[in-house]
Amino acid sequence: MSAGTTDIRHDASDDSTRRSRRVAIIGAGPGGICTGVSLLARGHDDFVILEQAPGIGGTWFHNRYPGAECDIKSHLYSFSFAPNPAWSRRYARQPEIKAYLEDVVDRFGLRPHLRLSTPVRSMRWADDESVWHLTVGDGGGTDEIVDADIVVSAIGMFGKPVEPEVPGLDRFQGTMFHSADWADDHDLAGERVAVIGSAASAVQLIPEIAPVVESLTVYQRTPNWVSPKDDDPYSDDELAAFAADPDALRASRDEIFTTIDPNLTFADTERRALYESYGRRNIDLVEDDELRARLTPVGPYGSKRPLASNAYYPTFNLPHVELVTDAITEVTEHGIVTADGTTRAVDTIILATGFTTTKFLAALDVVGRKDVDIDDAWADGPEAYLGITTSGFPNVFMLYGPNTNNGSIIYMIECQVHYVMEMLDAMDAHDLAWVDVKRDVMDEYNDAIQRALDEVEVWQAGVNGYYRVGDRIVTQWPGSMSSYRDRTQHVDLAAYDTA
Repeated sequence: MSAGTTDIRHDASDDSTRRSRRVAIIGAGPGGICTGVSLLARGHDDFVILEQAPGIGGTWFHNRYPGAECDIKSHLYSFSFAPNPAWSRRYARQPEIKAYLEDVVDRFGLRPHLRLSTPVRSMRWADDESVWHLTVGDGGGTDEIVDADIVVSAIGMFGKPVEPEVPGLDRFQGTMFHSADWADDHDLAGERVAVIGSAASAVQLIPEIAPVVESLTVYQRTPNWVSPKDDDPYSDDELAAFAADPDALRASRDEIFTTIDPNLTFADTERRALYESYGRRNIDLVEDDELRARLTPVGPYGSKRPLASNAYYPTFNLPHVELVTDAITEVTEHGIVTADGTTRAVDTIILATGFTTTKFLAALDVVGRKDVDIDDAWADGPEAYLGITTSGFPNVFMLYGPNTNNGSIIYMIECQVHYVMEMLDAMDAHDLAWVDVKRDVMDEYNDAIQRALDEVEVWQAGVNGYYRVGDRIVTQWPGSMSSYRDRTQHVDLAAYDTA
């Protein structure tokens, strides 16, 4: 296998020990899709993918705001088992990513297993049956129970959009929506528009909407490092080469992997300084000295999620674009009031305020062994062994779970799905009804993870609330993608209670 490749193949020559297991996958984003493909590859077709949205794609279904794109180059932000030679540019945008995921669903025959518009409301483990009872439906009287021996939670990190705690939001009489729920039928042309937030989605959408609005006011709480990026479209010759030669496509993927993999913990101070210099050079595109100073971050590069855009900073040179760094104190019926007493009239408010990133499985109502509620089990914050299994909740496997966020999430998900498939094989080989990671094993693992996170200097800079619950970083993986791949290659049943 090449550096940027995992392996979902399964030798089905001897499946005589396989038990009949019903698998429920929650979510039809990249994690759910990868799990479904992997199950089919090992000859297991007794599974259902439960998706609350009316379409597949997860975050790429919901996030359809103008300019939405991936921050990992597309040859790596794609499945190793489904390389795509046709990406139009280095960093694909949402419509292209969603179309790719749709193609994978069709190419690998997942449609019959999909149940769209089917939200999972709760999960209850039945000790006497060794089965999960999932309540699905909208709570409007049409709920049903879906039973599953195995549950794969592919809901990931980016679940519920965050609405800022600002007095008066509910009395605003103009148009207001979150960037994750873009109002497709609303025309911003000629409007006075306010964007609250200046992180990933804001950096992408602001340059897209600025040319059409009458005025644009950006409300920034803290500035982010926004680096320039190599995002030229692929030439016709490059696309033809990728299509004709799988090795060329694989080499491109491997080059991206080997470039970013060693630098994910920001331990190389020289490289970090280099990227910070790129960011400062990008900020220098802002012509006004005072404005440039307000857009310059105070924390080191990597202390918050690094962003990239060639168009964000030049947008602030436009005469009708204003940056506001005073805190918002109130929203009125027709405007936004800041701490300096200024009221700015606005027609539309766009909330680019991100997501609740630290809930994971606890976004659902989940009760495990001995009637333990997930909220009680995670009272001090989410934790899991390898980010995949959590003690007290047998036969539940999380994708993009606690402490697995770094690098290409598609790659990390493939590692996790590989581990889940290895576990299913081990359960079959030993005729196990359930597995549940031992509490002491999980505790020891998470203590080690937190010690490793403490050594990532930039994440201790006090500006990364995106990562934390209390004093613990619960989202980030403190190593490289290749180190995570090594940890998830094989299953150690000794780490689990089994029955």
